[in-house]
Amino acid sequence: MARKDPEDDVRRARLSLSALVASAVLTLSVPNGFANAEKSSPVSVRDFAAAVERGLTVAQEGVVSWYGAAFHDRPTASGERFDSNAYTMAHPTLPFGTAVKVTNLRNGRSVVVRVNDRGPFVGSRIADLSRAAAAQIGMLRRGVARARIEVLGEPVVAGRQ
Repeated sequence: MARKDPEDDVRRARLSLSALVASAVLTLSVPNGFANAEKSSPVSVRDFAAAVERGLTVAQEGVVSWYGAAFHDRPTASGERFDSNAYTMAHPTLPFGTAVKVTNLRNGRSVVVRVNDRGPFVGSRIADLSRAAAAQIGMLRRGVARARIEVLGEPVVAGRQ
């Protein structure tokens, strides 16, 4: 009888855990959490990677704000310099480089941004947009907007296509 590789057990355990987590992803209820856009089922923020890996459309609705001049050219949490004229966003948990579509629910205008910072750190807001992104969806004057953010793709690692 051939010897069993212990790594096979580890791989099987990881796959079982991934399957368990992926099924739980569709049933967990998280305030201001993510949701499977096709089924409107809540998705745990903690298992964002598994949701994207499984091909789920991950979305979140809530209040977004914008930040600009005071932070321009200062380092972001990702290490890059903040550019208020770039289409970027701060989010508390999404991986850096994640492409996100932000839609202003008041007027229906959308913009695609890339996560490059952490925040917001005010109340229950779900994201902070750059000035350029905020202007694109028509929320500069108000400063905040109720919006839907929808993950479009996995994070892009610098130097990889």
